[in-house]
Amino acid sequence: MANHKSSIKRIRTNDLKRLRNRYYAKTMRNAVRQFRAITEKSEASEKLPKLVSMIDKLVKKSILHKNKAGNLKSKLTKLTNSL
Repeated sequence: MANHKSSIKRIRTNDLKRLRNRYYAKTMRNAVRQFRAITEKSEASEKLPKLVSMIDKLVKKSILHKNKAGNLKSKLTKLTNSL
């Protein structure tokens, strides 16, 4: 157990940040899963910019690595074009 007030606070804030980051990451994964289930090209091309924006925001917040984000966006764009 932590002995200093600052370390106790750090543990508390880290837990809050971890939960918040997990929520954002899980939301993004669910959005990607729903996007991959789309079968119509018009619907996919309509939803792609919103999903790419969500991924970019997670990179900005350092929740997602920029290379993983690039790979994801590339695969989703490829999927949209193949429909």
